[in-house]
Amino acid sequence: MDRWLAMRIFVKVAETESFAQTARQMHMSAPAVTRAVSGLEELIGARLLVRTTRSVKTTEAGAIYLEDCRRILSHIAEAESAAAGYYAEPTGTLAITTSAMFGPIYIMPILTEYLDAYPGMSARTFFIDRRVNLIDEGMDVAIRIGHLPDSGFTAIKVGSVRRVICGSPAYLNARGAPATPGDLRHHRIVASNGAWASPEWRFADGQRVIVDAALQCNNNESAIATAQAGWGLTRVLLYQIGPALMEGTLQIVLSEFEEMPLPIHVMYPEGRLAPAKVRSFVGMAVSRLRENPLFS
Repeated sequence: MDRWLAMRIFVKVAETESFAQTARQMHMSAPAVTRAVSGLEELIGARLLVRTTRSVKTTEAGAIYLEDCRRILSHIAEAESAAAGYYAEPTGTLAITTSAMFGPIYIMPILTEYLDAYPGMSARTFFIDRRVNLIDEGMDVAIRIGHLPDSGFTAIKVGSVRRVICGSPAYLNARGAPATPGDLRHHRIVASNGAWASPEWRFADGQRVIVDAALQCNNNESAIATAQAGWGLTRVLLYQIGPALMEGTLQIVLSEFEEMPLPIHVMYPEGRLAPAKVRSFVGMAVSRLRENPLFS
């Protein structure tokens, strides 16, 4: 007996409350429908349906089995759709969102690699420092930094990023590096209103320091450029100064006092039923981001 087909037949009979109507809708003979349900009852060892001359009703055991069948059949259909979508060729336009600095530095190289691999695809980006509603704003994939609220979306962790304090070698040679968070009170601080609006900087073990910023910038790029120029210390996410660290124009201080790093996730709405364009990009993005030593 085809168990999956028999379960489908049973669900249809329970929903229509009719063997004859089920037979018509499923393009089967009435005896075949009856045999399928009887076979299930024999296999299970319980009566699933009560038949009268006027109607067909589920028994108590049948009602429980009906819900189980619906769930199982739903999972089977979902798995088949996911497999079909996974192996299909990606088509259409992929829309991606992440923060304003993370996108150009770390996502654009992955995206151009993806477009080279799938020349029939196109893409659009929305790099902005606010939380974008994926559904309302038509985004397929988001790369989010920070702790996520419950959303029902699929979220794959690809790493984490530290919050660091940094300055130029010239500044540190001239003013000395702070040895403890409290030493920041004796340094010029360049703050970014975008990411660090609070004057209270937090550190490991619950330490907190109120910093008096000598210069407040409305974006991270300005704060980083000012620190690179040797004017003061600033606090940013590690990825934002990745290129500057490689070039040696910035150095990290007080690393032993840092808070726990923030998680990085690749998110998308559709879960296992995501279209091929999403699944293929997510697979590549997860792999590339996990390879980056800045996020380990």
